[in-house]
Amino acid sequence: MKIITVIGARPQFVKAAALSREIQKHADLIELIVHTGQHYDSNMSAIFFEEMNIPKPHYQLHVNGLSHGAMTGQMLEQLETIFIAEKPDLVLVYGDTNSTLAGALAAKKLHIKVAHVEAGLRSFNMQMPEEINRVLTDRISDVLFCPTDAAIQNLVQEGFNETTATIIKSGDVMEDAALYYATIANDKSQIIQTLNLQTRSFILSTIHRAENTDNPQYLKQIIQALNTLHQTKQVVVPLHPRTKNVMHKHGIEVQFTCIDPVGYFDMIQLLQHCSLVVTDSGGLQKEAFFFEKHCITTREQTEWIELVSNGYNSICGVDTATIVQTALTKLNAPYPSKLNLYGNGKACEHICSVLNSISNH
Repeated sequence: MKIITVIGARPQFVKAAALSREIQKHADLIELIVHTGQHYDSNMSAIFFEEMNIPKPHYQLHVNGLSHGAMTGQMLEQLETIFIAEKPDLVLVYGDTNSTLAGALAAKKLHIKVAHVEAGLRSFNMQMPEEINRVLTDRISDVLFCPTDAAIQNLVQEGFNETTATIIKSGDVMEDAALYYATIANDKSQIIQTLNLQTRSFILSTIHRAENTDNPQYLKQIIQALNTLHQTKQVVVPLHPRTKNVMHKHGIEVQFTCIDPVGYFDMIQLLQHCSLVVTDSGGLQKEAFFFEKHCITTREQTEWIELVSNGYNSICGVDTATIVQTALTKLNAPYPSKLNLYGNGKACEHICSVLNSISNH
């Protein structure tokens, strides 16, 4: 079976690192990687391929820095040309980015099978570009690899069991990656020493979701919360370039520690050594769980509802007082006992066994 994997953003590089390594163990599965270029600077892209031994992309599209429509359109056009030339049996897409939707759409229009890793996730907020991407991608996918029972339930409620799509509970490939790379990160990363941080002496935070960065008022409230928390415990923020530009444009001042975006090993080290995570990132909410750190989510909803219902994650929205109060409470709270929510590192194995069975039919 010839598979083309379409990736373009940081979380997809991490997922592909885990799954591509497993695919290489299967003689019947041949994988070509297409990098759309959605995340393109070296801190957001090249470093992941180098650090994590992801196979070099066979195609590099350099589509970035455009509006949603222009970006998705250019990806569609270029992916279609590649798919026609390569004639894959299946196109594999991850998550909820413009690259995800473009890959699925280009394949489906050419009658090529589509497999969606991280299917069935819902925030139920159609103002989020990610929600639109994931809903549409699920609808045109042939194989839906769902990380959780909640994801499967979402698809059932939307009538997917009445379609020809195959729904599989696979577990979460992010957990496979986190467990595999955690030991390597100890040898590869020097970030704790470089920043002169002590274990559990700092809060780790990220802000990049468009719903927060495109609303200056929301962004100001989150920054104010981080400024306030920094007075109690150091706050370290690897700052997304887009967020940095918005803050500069609106004169939003920070009193915490800003650093450039970091590679995956550095992020794992920061996660392992921090005392708390404050984020609007879907991926980081899970990674906090993998490394047993309380997570404060600066959004009104999350796709990872099982983290909230089991007490690992607190949804705080963008209200400054709520973020600060919840964070200070969680800093001193014991971590709940850890449940097997995401497959305990066996997701990639399961996905490859399914792909193998498809290729043998």
